Amino acid sequence: MRYTGVTARGVIMPIFKEGDNVVELISENIVNASEKEGFALNDGDIVGVTEAVVARTQGNYATCDQMAEDIRAKLGGEDMGIVFPILSRNRFSILLKAIAMSCKKLYVQLSYPSDEVGNLLVERDIFDEAGVNPYTDSFTEEEFRAIFPKDTTVHRFTGVDYIEYYKSFNSNIEILFSNDPTYILKYTKNVLGCDIHTRKRTKKLLAAAGAERVYNLEDILSSPVNGSGYNREYGLLGSNKATDDKVKLFPRDTEDFVARLYASLKEKTGKNIEVMVYGDGGFKDPVGGIWELADPVVSPAHTSKLSGTPNELKMKYFADNDFKDLSGDALAEAMREQIRKKDGDLKGNMQSQGTTPRRLSDLVGSLCDLVSGSGDRGTPVVLVQGYFTNFATE
Repeated sequence: MRYTGVTARGVIMPIFKEGDNVVELISENIVNASEKEGFALNDGDIVGVTEAVVARTQGNYATCDQMAEDIRAKLGGEDMGIVFPILSRNRFSILLKAIAMSCKKLYVQLSYPSDEVGNLLVERDIFDEAGVNPYTDSFTEEEFRAIFPKDTTVHRFTGVDYIEYYKSFNSNIEILFSNDPTYILKYTKNVLGCDIHTRKRTKKLLAAAGAERVYNLEDILSSPVNGSGYNREYGLLGSNKATDDKVKLFPRDTEDFVARLYASLKEKTGKNIEVMVYGDGGFKDPVGGIWELADPVVSPAHTSKLSGTPNELKMKYFADNDFKDLSGDALAEAMREQIRKKDGDLKGNMQSQGTTPRRLSDLVGSLCDLVSGSGDRGTPVVLVQGYFTNFATE
């Protein structure tokens, strides 16, 4: 008889460096943790590895000079604009430094009252009282400041005024404010879209409105420049600040990494252990309103069992309806039997109403991100057990 369901534990790892045999080190440390702490490894377990470990051991880095060279080649090196960058010292500051280095004049168009992932440029109450229409109103910095002076644009958590901070990277920067991506075309026809999840739409709208050169962050460093790191699919999307002059890119060749780690775990344990690479979780902070997902995806690669969506019955629906007259062992057995005979796809079925319609890779990746944390826990690898079990599992 089972007494627990899903469990997730962070696995302490060495501090990984470029060139380390990351597959061997991860599988060895998981087996060692299992032996030393007395928990078994099973078929259907999941090992999640944070994207930073994969990218760091690959040496997937790029300097400002390397980024600027690619941007200059694509956007022309004269005047250019960027639209919808997120407000982040970790995620965007070094990219902005490189972009400003690549041209003579740079227009930076910020969305308002918040960026794409929920970082507020202006607090909601102040914004609402201003009577501004974010769907139609666009501003120069002078016009924006006339409505929202400097004491209203300090970020509540970081204490940073991102308007002033972003301007500080180069004297050639001019700030604009609009939620219409085509507003930038009044100032320049060379545009780099810096949004993440809406990037395809932004690029299409800019091209249709007359942009002469239009790219997204995923187009920059999609191949190496002067020995730089690169990512064929995501370019600069998912990058993080490494130093004041360098970023760590989103890892490349992650499908190969996942396959090699799966094989190594199989060899060492004899078990079929699923593997995924995960980045930011797909969740939103209820207080700050910040959506965590600043990476292009939660999981860039995972084994096949982590594809698809959950297919779960809503147990409380049956307890309150079909089985409302049952209790105790009779109720439990009726529930188990109902789960055993559930259809292969419950989409649209009232029996599954209220279950979250999300991909397995997003759910498990978000769980891993919460468990591993983003600071000093030292657990960049997470072992999830019992995820594919349910109330009827023996």
